Amino acid sequence: MKFGGTSVGSAERMKEVARLIVDKERKIVVLSAMAGTTNSLVDIANYLYKKNHDGANEVISRLERLYNNEVEALFSTAEYKEKGHALVLSHFDYIKSFTKDVFTVFEEKSILAQGELLSTALMNFYLNEQGYNSMLLPALDFMRTNKNGEPDSPFIKENLNTFLDENKGYDLFITQGYICRNAFGEIDNLQRGGSDYSASLIGAAISASEIQIWTDIDGMHNNDPRYVENTRSISHLSFDEAAELAYFGAKILHPTSVLPAKLGNIPVRLLNTLDPKAKGTLISAEESHAGIAAVAAKDGITAIRIKSGRMLLAYGFLRQIFEIFESYKTPIDMITTSEVGVSVTIDSDKHLEDIVDSIRKFGTVEVDRDQVIVCVVGHLVRDNKGYANKIFEALKEIPVRMISYGGSDHNISLLVASDHKKDALRALSAKLF
Repeated sequence: MKFGGTSVGSAERMKEVARLIVDKERKIVVLSAMAGTTNSLVDIANYLYKKNHDGANEVISRLERLYNNEVEALFSTAEYKEKGHALVLSHFDYIKSFTKDVFTVFEEKSILAQGELLSTALMNFYLNEQGYNSMLLPALDFMRTNKNGEPDSPFIKENLNTFLDENKGYDLFITQGYICRNAFGEIDNLQRGGSDYSASLIGAAISASEIQIWTDIDGMHNNDPRYVENTRSISHLSFDEAAELAYFGAKILHPTSVLPAKLGNIPVRLLNTLDPKAKGTLISAEESHAGIAAVAAKDGITAIRIKSGRMLLAYGFLRQIFEIFESYKTPIDMITTSEVGVSVTIDSDKHLEDIVDSIRKFGTVEVDRDQVIVCVVGHLVRDNKGYANKIFEALKEIPVRMISYGGSDHNISLLVASDHKKDALRALSAKLF
């Protein structure tokens, strides 16, 4: 069971989570940092990089006061209030120690780990105070990445299962999401949204019966409720459909978290902490019924159009183009080709100028920033004649920059300018659902 930052965002929310996790079934509970904590820790790190120790100390003091207030609200006995305040003091003394020394990326990652270490320790104290037999399971003892920055699955499986075997007297384990160690033993992390990834990796490592991702919305919706009214929760998705939606903008699930569950064939259930009785969304190997399931949108897209008279019948052209993106470690989201050109999209413009300069050896280049990929996902069986027509009919008033279809049976992607995002999502909802 994984609970995100809003689910453990206050003492009251932690008490609600505790009520959800205490039953007789053996489980591992993965917690994010309390909502807002990681952003504050990033602010602290930014001040320390700039050697602005006064700015860092101001944020540290504000965050420490917040945690001490939550300790008072969370615990009911003097013993555990004392334990809670001592815990907070030790972590914030550790953070303050970085204001007195050289600050590097290594120290930053150590600071960013403190949010999860605090939330899990406080939750474990609370469960113990309430008389439950829970135990802290330190993620830094088993969650590790290899030299390529990818999860070291054999190491995770071996060390996690050894720990569980050595502690068979416990049915409830509390561990940290997001944080890990790298191949050199240094504190590292699985990037933003990494708590979902942690939960999926843990579930796969222990062959769990189910992986549950608890958030503040009742499952994955058929469109973005921030822009479209009357969206509904989807009861079931296949792993492939969920992966497409997560990658192309559905914020409820981190894109990387689907693969470990899929490889282990472990169902994933998306549930709502604020409404625990809601059915949510079940993600499994079973294909959903044929048809369009949902729409999502991915922001911050840059389109690059390459035109070349030499492309005609020129084998190796696409390989040369792709090698440029590979050399700058920049993945491509969409691609369309014609006889004289190719258009691609990327979601990071970090190396855009260098990429464009390299591509100019092969032809002319046009760049469109501030684009959005609108992704229509479902079980789109190839012999059905109606899906494309419905989509294009819905978008007849909206300029479409690129179209990608046929790469899988689960996705039709369209590129539009960000100004048209809201209209596109609403038009698709009205036509498809």
